[in-house]
Amino acid sequence: MDLQEFHSNPEVTAAIEKAVEATLQQIGEDPQREGLKKTPHRVGKALQFLTKGYKEDPEAILRSALFEEDYRQMVVVKDIDFYSLCEHHMLPFFGKVHVAYIPNGRITGLSKIARVVDVFARRLQVQERLTTQIKDCIQNTLDPLGVMVVIEAEHLCMQMRGVQKQHAMTVTSDFTGVFQQAKTREEFMKLIKG
Repeated sequence: MDLQEFHSNPEVTAAIEKAVEATLQQIGEDPQREGLKKTPHRVGKALQFLTKGYKEDPEAILRSALFEEDYRQMVVVKDIDFYSLCEHHMLPFFGKVHVAYIPNGRITGLSKIARVVDVFARRLQVQERLTTQIKDCIQNTLDPLGVMVVIEAEHLCMQMRGVQKQHAMTVTSDFTGVFQQAKTREEFMKLIKG
């Protein structure tokens, strides 16, 4: 689902609008003030876009471009930008996802890997689960010899509030199959850092 194709649900938008108006009042704002009059509506539409991954099937995305191919070397898609919302504070976290898999007779379109990242990122998330969900989806759908996912992210819940550490970067990884061998993991890490 591309940005141009996304349409919010008017009923959901209206329900979120009411909640946002109440929230604005609770923090001491006037929802009828000129700058805020349309904010509840905008938030209602934006929140649906930012969580549209709940309505998408990542395995179907991979299967939509599945090809038989006798290629058994590492396929790497690195530096995939992502944006997600932390489920603890609903504040953004964002960064780069690096994915590798070693095919076992089947490959998928490269853009489909990035779309799978977006589906899982467009849900309320924690980085650890996001890493595992991407890995599991690729493993379950393509049945490759192995998958590895590394995510590097900045979390606004750590930068804007709480400990307020502006330059903290969180790195997570998960892997299956042949990536359990240190040599294979090291090759992947060299490729994404090179």
